[in-house]
Amino acid sequence: MKKFCLVALFVLAITMGYAQPGGGMFGGMPKIDVTFDEYVAAPEGFDQETEGIDCGTIVETEYPSTTVGTTRKLTIYLPPNYNDTIQYPVLYLLHGIGGDHKEWMQGVPNVIMDNLYAKGLAQPMIIVMPNGRAIPNDQPEGNIYEPEKVKGFEIFERDLIDDLIPFIQSTYSTYTDQAHRAIAGLSMGGGQSLNFGLANLDQFAYVGGFSSAPNTKMPEQLIPDIEAMKNANKLLWMVCGSNDMLMFSSARLKAFCDKNDIPCTCIEYPEGEHDFVVWKYGLYNFAQLIF
Repeated sequence: MKKFCLVALFVLAITMGYAQPGGGMFGGMPKIDVTFDEYVAAPEGFDQETEGIDCGTIVETEYPSTTVGTTRKLTIYLPPNYNDTIQYPVLYLLHGIGGDHKEWMQGVPNVIMDNLYAKGLAQPMIIVMPNGRAIPNDQPEGNIYEPEKVKGFEIFERDLIDDLIPFIQSTYSTYTDQAHRAIAGLSMGGGQSLNFGLANLDQFAYVGGFSSAPNTKMPEQLIPDIEAMKNANKLLWMVCGSNDMLMFSSARLKAFCDKNDIPCTCIEYPEGEHDFVVWKYGLYNFAQLIF
């Protein structure tokens, strides 16, 4: 299944015009000359349940979407001892092209966060895991690479800004300012996070991309105003496996940021593939750096 998804994403890259001749190790993708940031392995057991610690709560709910014209499902992680008299920052965590609002649960974000909180390594936050395919039939069924279905990932920008964020703010006790809002995702969701997070600097202070897919826009499109980026963005953080042919999306943006003195982290996960080994590592690190 993993190989099928990678091949399909490669085809998507060609369709979207991102593949170039001479791709080398990336199977037709451009090889980017870039200096990666230091890889530090996550500690053993970071993604395993720990006895005797406080645990957060997983909630499955729905919200009305004026953008799509339907009621849409989402999964939410509330931190341990959630208290509606306290305001919490929010991380919007997006899935890949073959997933939905439940896909991230394969990466046990609740376990990772519970362990981080038990060690005092992260700020308590609400994690919102929506369905990033903003079309009436948003299920990953049939040919998920059909243009109309892929288009739903682009439409999600409006659903996120106009419908989902207001719903979360009206339903849970959250901060409502840019400084307390982050967005990150895996694969297609990583591309969405970079596209939407950097296009809406007034909405998101922290942006993360884990193995970001070919839907990621060109750096000049992502960051048209370098000074505005430097002033508004508090964190741009990426990771991708060294064996993942989609590394080009992350490396290309890293190279652009380095050239323009924009703070940016990009980690090459040693021998990493396009899978939850890398994505769990991404969440573990990203969550410690936000808020």
